[in-house]
Amino acid sequence: MSTNLKAGIIGLGAMGYQMARHMTSKGIEVCGLDMNPATNEKAAAVGVRIAANIAEIGAASDVVIVMVATDAQVEDVICNSGLLKTMKAGSVICITSSTSMETAQKMEAIGAQHNIGVLDTPVVLGQEAADNGTLTIFCGGPEAAFNKAKPVMQAFGSNVMHVGAPGMGQLTKTINNMLLWACISANYESLKFAKAAGADVPKMIAALQHSSGANWSLSRWGKSTGKWAEKDMDVALELAQDVKTAVPLAALVDQLMKGMNQEKMKALLV
Repeated sequence: MSTNLKAGIIGLGAMGYQMARHMTSKGIEVCGLDMNPATNEKAAAVGVRIAANIAEIGAASDVVIVMVATDAQVEDVICNSGLLKTMKAGSVICITSSTSMETAQKMEAIGAQHNIGVLDTPVVLGQEAADNGTLTIFCGGPEAAFNKAKPVMQAFGSNVMHVGAPGMGQLTKTINNMLLWACISANYESLKFAKAAGADVPKMIAALQHSSGANWSLSRWGKSTGKWAEKDMDVALELAQDVKTAVPLAALVDQLMKGMNQEKMKALLV
């Protein structure tokens, strides 16, 4: 796959580096930047042109990927770096970071004032999918902006889907994660019980893959770190309060997940 679009990426950490690597490997010209000089060197080695600043990325790109850690960093990159001033009218910013719906909607409204399409495009399936270029990407925002940016996102995502208005990408990821955490918690409780009762847990997991209890988390038990969960759970529960919807199961799962880690998951397999 190749596209005539030029791409930029802000944030070249574990996920962003892999996105950039897949884009360059598929013939997309990529300009990027990270705060870490060593990370920039690593990205340069796979064909990313390292910019002097974020404004330079905007001037060089038709589609800019933002992959930073927090809502505050997303807002700073988009609003305070010169990015919007240097991007051409009709260009697109894709926020692949996990943010609140409110932040996504605010950034998309600000982008519209500059004739720049801003999409909330959070990614799921984790680091392994990023490494393999098989992320699922939920996209909220203007459909015209989605159609323009989709070929770039397809370089690192095997499922790139438009799910509605601004903020709906983030909401879809939030709902996905609520279901995932519930499965992780149920899997852990069930497998801990099975191990205590003398089961060969790996054999039981293999058998369960052919039953009605099968789920994605169970199929790759022990591979997830769970480190990302706490921030995303807070986003989910805050949003539920904002829209005045009771989520009692999610509140319980939140407490259970706060004590979850990869070591506990792996321990059930031995």
